[in-house]
Amino acid sequence: MPSSSSSVTVISKCTVYPNQKSTIKSLKLSVSDLPMLSCHYIQKGVLFNSPPYSINDLVNSLKQSLSVALTHFPALAGRFETDSDGYVHIVCNDAGADFIQAKAKHLTVDGALPPNCDVPHCFKEFFTLDKTISYSGHNKPLAAVQVTELADGVFIGCTVNHSVTDGTSFWHFFNTFAELNRGAMKISKSPDFSRDTVFNSSAVLHVPEGGPKITFSGNEPLRERIFHFTGESILKLKFRANNNAARNGFSESAEIFGKTRNDTWSLASRDNNGSAKTRTEISSFQSLSAQLWRSVTRVRNLDRSKPTTFRMAVNCRHRLEPKMDSHYFGNAIQSIPTIATVGDLLSHDLRWGADLLHKNVVAHDSDTVRRGVEDWESAPRLFPLGNFDGASMTMGSSPRFPMYNNDFGWGLPLAVRSGRANKFDGKISAFPGREGNGSVDLEVVLAPETMAGLECDEEFMQYVTLV
Repeated sequence: MPSSSSSVTVISKCTVYPNQKSTIKSLKLSVSDLPMLSCHYIQKGVLFNSPPYSINDLVNSLKQSLSVALTHFPALAGRFETDSDGYVHIVCNDAGADFIQAKAKHLTVDGALPPNCDVPHCFKEFFTLDKTISYSGHNKPLAAVQVTELADGVFIGCTVNHSVTDGTSFWHFFNTFAELNRGAMKISKSPDFSRDTVFNSSAVLHVPEGGPKITFSGNEPLRERIFHFTGESILKLKFRANNNAARNGFSESAEIFGKTRNDTWSLASRDNNGSAKTRTEISSFQSLSAQLWRSVTRVRNLDRSKPTTFRMAVNCRHRLEPKMDSHYFGNAIQSIPTIATVGDLLSHDLRWGADLLHKNVVAHDSDTVRRGVEDWESAPRLFPLGNFDGASMTMGSSPRFPMYNNDFGWGLPLAVRSGRANKFDGKISAFPGREGNGSVDLEVVLAPETMAGLECDEEFMQYVTLV
């Protein structure tokens, strides 16, 4: 029987199984996987114009393609199991992934993409397993797909357990799913399921009785907007951040290293003179991040002596020596906190904050990654996602992820959007701009009064293109 919500009607739900039995028995969760057990499942999806065939034909095709994709990614058809020693494993038992067909025929593509407005609530209903914590993978599917038919378009939303994938692996799977649906007989990039990496550990994470809880409220009023930056605007930001940028050291008053127990390992790499090692150029993305950090901090009207934190998730696959396989499947990320007082961040120019971010990212080398693993092993813990002091920001996702490569057979996506998962005041997600050429979309989630202030911040808005 169809079931209705405020804007979406679920037509059908089924389980899709791999079309071949898994040859992998189980995969133990790593030091990078385990902290995510208290996070929501990842929810990302793509919006298209309607395909040139019926919705029933599309649904049948997607089910078949998903079945083949799960054969290549058997972990996503499995379930969690905690053994007698406390280790959590992905049991690749071919239990399958959920597939939901839904419709929202009163919605149009243009209605879902209003210019210069908050992201419509409808996208929150285009995903299943809503508000599901990753630890629930013990008794829930580790992956699910929902296809929602609009009046003149279709949205394909993918929900995946965050202790199974990071963003790199998530989009690898999504790209493969699309590749198979458009007729590929062989996938272009096979996942690497090896577990002989620095993240493989004998440490045990002791989970609270009844399972972990999310570490942020999840009920606070929020606004969400997509801010678009053309490649030209970002180059202007990069030029401004690099123009006469200071090359020597940090301000003595800037705490750029970890201030909590979770971050004591994240110390910048130093040369023989005690100076942080650095490249000569601040990147485009670091420049954009610094501008957002400055502007949000300014409109929050915080005490100038208060520390403010900007967190960036970094891919460790290429940072380690020897390097991990670029298609390693799982989490291979660490969080870099950069901290400065409100007064320091706002009294200096853009290049000062951008240089802090830049030096911290560059310093995150193989030795730093290994120190992070050792630090976690000494005190295994869940990842504290949220804005606990009202002065923090967390940047996730990446404009380097191939989100617009998801051609399912009738053209490229019109837009990338996310669900309700893991959102709180100060959560930012970076997407590539649809037109390419170095453009970036920032999905910005803020308290309503902070968002209103950001929309009036001239230093920030001068770089935004209304689309």
